[in-house]
Amino acid sequence: MSKRAVLEVIALDADDARAAQEGGADRLELVTDMAADGLTPPGDTFAAIRAAVDLPLRVMLRLADGFGTGGEQGVAALVRSARELRARGAEEFVLGFLTAGGEADLAALQALIAELDGCHWTFHRAIDRAADRDALRRQLDGLPGLDTFLTAGSPAGVGEGLGTLYAEAGLTGAPGYRPQIMVGGGLRLEHVAPLGAAGVRAFHIGGAARPGGWQGPVRADAVRTWRAAVDGACPGA
Repeated sequence: MSKRAVLEVIALDADDARAAQEGGADRLELVTDMAADGLTPPGDTFAAIRAAVDLPLRVMLRLADGFGTGGEQGVAALVRSARELRARGAEEFVLGFLTAGGEADLAALQALIAELDGCHWTFHRAIDRAADRDALRRQLDGLPGLDTFLTAGSPAGVGEGLGTLYAEAGLTGAPGYRPQIMVGGGLRLEHVAPLGAAGVRAFHIGGAARPGGWQGPVRADAVRTWRAAVDGACPGA
């Protein structure tokens, strides 16, 4: 991946992926069922997207809405999904699970990390539902492969979470804050410049790449607009 700031786009299928790449995306997050905020896509979908583009692909590992696993059976199903996707060539993933008390579900995460065997992965917006964000970061500090936190800074979205995002960007490199902050979840174009000024160097969009809404495709021109905004906010990132 280039040294420019990262623009990650959600893709549901190969057409989305091609449009995102044409528009200047650096990486794709692959999901299905956005009505449930993104679940694990079928292996055939991953394979079709992998054949369509040469961008890095991060594949969601999440089988139901919410941030729980569904217990031992749910963890076993997640591990099977990870194994099947790895067999199809997946090398990067997105995951994140909480206990009923809002702490990181380390048992589930460790079971999946063992299956991923060194793959890079993002801890997704479960952090925005954690009982204590800082404590969660410290829980996860040093886990193999963890290189990104996807966060809006608040369950209500980026607009409400800007203060938290600015503060966390200022802690980059401290224990629990070594993974890259990737901002997404209600991200708007006007957020990009102040976030870039605060030191954020990774941005994530989903619906913003689809002017027609989630029923419509990713459009290259929409992604291109975001590419320009990110590059303008983070020159020489």
